[in-house]
Amino acid sequence: MDPRSPAAGGLSALERLGAHSAEGFPNLVAARARTEAEIARLRARFDEGALAGGATTRLDDTRADVSVVLFGSWGRRELTAHSDDDWLLLVEREGEAEAELAAVREVLGGGTRDPGRQETFGVASSAEDLVQHIGLEDDNNRNLTRRMLLMLESVPVHGDELHRRSWLAVLDRYLAESRRDRRPPRFFLNDVIRYWRTIAVDFAGKHREDDAKWGLRNAKLRTSRKILFAGGLIPILRCTALKRDDVHAFLCDQLALPATDRLADAFLAAEQVDAGVRCVGAYDRWIGMAADGDVRAELLALTRASAEDSATFREVRRLASELQNGLNALLFETTLAPAVREYAIF
Repeated sequence: MDPRSPAAGGLSALERLGAHSAEGFPNLVAARARTEAEIARLRARFDEGALAGGATTRLDDTRADVSVVLFGSWGRRELTAHSDDDWLLLVEREGEAEAELAAVREVLGGGTRDPGRQETFGVASSAEDLVQHIGLEDDNNRNLTRRMLLMLESVPVHGDELHRRSWLAVLDRYLAESRRDRRPPRFFLNDVIRYWRTIAVDFAGKHREDDAKWGLRNAKLRTSRKILFAGGLIPILRCTALKRDDVHAFLCDQLALPATDRLADAFLAAEQVDAGVRCVGAYDRWIGMAADGDVRAELLALTRASAEDSATFREVRRLASELQNGLNALLFETTLAPAVREYAIF
């Protein structure tokens, strides 16, 4: 599998894979268009200072040490009417940012789309921490989550320079440990795997005694969270086909794409078109379900005990199985299989 194959006709990998499907991927395409329009709208509001409620608070355009970064469905370009606004005010290093936080909250805060209560999002965070604290005690769940989402599914709506500088600093830190050709950057690989395992363990921890939101969180764990993980894992494993000097540019190009483009590109490069269409097609149908308010409400109300009686949840589980089968084909039935065996477990 040559990861350096050029794209055909300027189409995205998602579009090229979708051309092999009777229906394409209409829900992903619609969500991508919605996301790009919303990103453009937010950029204009921050740039023009046209904040909510006619407020005069605005970000200082002269500051190059702050960035407003969105994560989750925004970063994956999968925005629906029900998506959360998981955002972070990224600052170069610890310092005063109260005025900037107030400005961002005027635009993004409040309502049902407000970030969760864990304070992982909706706050100011030091970019320096994301680079300097990789591993050991200071790399807590919040820091790990912010770093992984920065690398795998983030988009800036203000302060592109700091976002890019921070992103590259983290990548350079990971790649500094890589010294051999045709080897994945194992420091980066291990952190991506660690994050996926942390997501899974934390899911069980959250619901050990409380089943609130179990159905929706379980559905996301089977689908969008798995796409997040695979969207980091697979490009890193594809580095086994590259010389060390080519890895940086390859990962920059790959991780700049939405996760579904990374997966579509890998399926096409591996000549696993049928498996790719089934895999991404299943995820496309999940995105359609996630955009349906009634479906979302039903999933939110489900507990572990009631899920088996829900036709909606059974459909989510079926789609998740199709998605998983496609990823298994890519990882274990192509030239990626030796890399999986060699590096993804031990």
